[in-house]
Amino acid sequence: MSNDAHDHDHDHDHDHERTVAPMVDEITDFEVLEIALRELCIEKGIFTADEHRRFTEFAEQIGPTPAATLVARAWLEPDFKELVMKEPMTASKEVGVDWLEPTGFGTPSDFTAFEILADTPTVHNVIVCALCSCYPRPILGNSPEWYRTPNYRRRMVRWPRQVLAEFGLELPEGVSINVQDSNQKHRFMVMPQRPAGTEDWNHDQLAEIITRDCVIGVALPKPGVTTNRVTSIRPAIHPMEG
Repeated sequence: MSNDAHDHDHDHDHDHERTVAPMVDEITDFEVLEIALRELCIEKGIFTADEHRRFTEFAEQIGPTPAATLVARAWLEPDFKELVMKEPMTASKEVGVDWLEPTGFGTPSDFTAFEILADTPTVHNVIVCALCSCYPRPILGNSPEWYRTPNYRRRMVRWPRQVLAEFGLELPEGVSINVQDSNQKHRFMVMPQRPAGTEDWNHDQLAEIITRDCVIGVALPKPGVTTNRVTSIRPAIHPMEG
């Protein structure tokens, strides 16, 4: 057999090894801990495997639609906006969100004090959890991946104007930024201002432009923008460099 043929077979063997290698990421320590804790809770009778499945399915299907509905209704109804600002958990029920569901008593990370922060012409609100990733899941759904990253959590607290610019949101210098830090027992959501050009819009039209990013505070509602896509991106900069 020629050397060329031998080399070809040798390469083929390596190709075969690469093809059959498992195409999965290595399991993390947190995933191991979650599996161990879940199985221990089931073994001890704290909850059943079926109850865990139902709660997981519930958590995966919730999203930001109730939040958009709440904000749109508040824009249109002054009395409802007053309720939103004074009793946000009661107002949440008006848009179909009961913070006690699906267990009847909520969960340690969800059944908390809840506050809605209203933007003004001179103050823009944005939420973050500097410690971990606390987030009002019952009304906003699961948090986006970037919200949970150390990059967002650390930098938003220190340099909010620069971080918002990286999302494509450049605020005038006359607008101050209130960075609200969520914690274990207190959750927040932003109520953005109603944009110009929507004076004759109905509830459904308004709700469509209130995206998840708007109620986190990294975007503003705009006519024609109905998804959470970033419309423009500016590279990250160090504040000391301008």
